[in-house]
Amino acid sequence: MEIQLLGCVEARARSGDKLPLPHGTKLLLAALAWTPGAFVADETLIERVWQERRPQHPRDALYIQATRLRKALRADGQRTDGFELVRKRGGYVLAIDERCVDTARFRALVRQAQHDARAGDTEAALDLYGRALELWRGEPLSDVRTAWAETARVTLRREHREALIGSTELYLRAGRHEECLPQLHWLAEMHPFDEKVTALLMLALHRGGRQADALHCFQALRLRMVDLLGCEPGPDLRSLHARVLARDPRLRIGSAYATSV
Repeated sequence: MEIQLLGCVEARARSGDKLPLPHGTKLLLAALAWTPGAFVADETLIERVWQERRPQHPRDALYIQATRLRKALRADGQRTDGFELVRKRGGYVLAIDERCVDTARFRALVRQAQHDARAGDTEAALDLYGRALELWRGEPLSDVRTAWAETARVTLRREHREALIGSTELYLRAGRHEECLPQLHWLAEMHPFDEKVTALLMLALHRGGRQADALHCFQALRLRMVDLLGCEPGPDLRSLHARVLARDPRLRIGSAYATSV
């Protein structure tokens, strides 16, 4: 069994078949799978599932959705001792190996990638980052439109950005600047005021012999910031711009400066 939150909320059997879940049951699954193996109080679940549109008898409605979810998790012989919806006093626990939930698996892979990167094993770290990022199927919790889900999405978007930046820095460290350009362009589009992303994109372009494009990235960001925010880029990005303009040799592959933009 696999629970997917990095996209539409889905539960899949070992065969890969998607389990049919009513929308309310799917909301409950997402609310529980956000913290697999942890106790979640009834009131918290009610808030996450129904928010201000709570039913007249919310605990009864929660019990009905929990019963439906339990039945779905047991369907087609999928029930195991390690995968069960457990009722405890005042709440529920989704008793599941966290590796069965894509958000938990993503975080575990990123943690291991960061560990390997600190240990100097760049290739292993890049492989782990790649496996983590492949789990993303689109906007997380995309079919859940509640305040709780939006808060969760903000958290996940931040973690996704950090993973992309972490892998990009390793690509640059390894001299593989061309390989990280697609994700850098995507990041720059998603985060148009992010100076860290712009710095990495400028460095990758500069390394690829595209000095004019690197300088254009800076100018485009500066214009956006001045026009829309009323401020200039920070000193670190201005310094990088000056170094690109001067073709500073410290921006070459292998220099200490170039791996700590």
